[in-house]
Amino acid sequence: MQLVVARIGRAHGIKGEVTVEVRTDEPELRLGPGAVLTTEPASAGPLTIETGRVHSGRLLLRFEGVRDRTGAEALRNTLLIADVDPEELPEGEDEYYDHQLMDLDVVTVDGTQVGRITEISHLASQDLFVVERPDGTEVLIPFVQEIVTEIDLEEQRAIVDPPPGLIDDRAEIASSRDAADGDEA
Repeated sequence: MQLVVARIGRAHGIKGEVTVEVRTDEPELRLGPGAVLTTEPASAGPLTIETGRVHSGRLLLRFEGVRDRTGAEALRNTLLIADVDPEELPEGEDEYYDHQLMDLDVVTVDGTQVGRITEISHLASQDLFVVERPDGTEVLIPFVQEIVTEIDLEEQRAIVDPPPGLIDDRAEIASSRDAADGDEA
């Protein structure tokens, strides 16, 4: 199975290093020296990591055969893809690979069917489940412990405890402006 583990950003310096946007919780495992990664587009790779270091909070990588800024710039926006055994599990107890979460049924704590996870969107602040409802519409559910209370891989479901209004239209909107309008009447 293949997992996208990073996206190459801009060149750094003149010796072939690039910044990377890390898309894995295990960069030391997936993006270490000697790792051979396939690429998207395929014509850019495969790429073998020669060195890696952190500079000002960003991961910088250098690939074998890329020795100058021009070569590094040519790799910009390339996705780095690692081959992973489908049976392999993340190191952390409450961590999951995207493929483990895809197609899980999403139900509320009271058993109400919400839909099925069709995509996981990785944002800077948090991850989101894109859930397709039975009627074909979609709802976005933040993948945070306060809302996603349990992932049950054996039962193939994610149990959620959403706040009012996240998956339904029953949210009550309280506004101080509404209260002020009521005082004037």
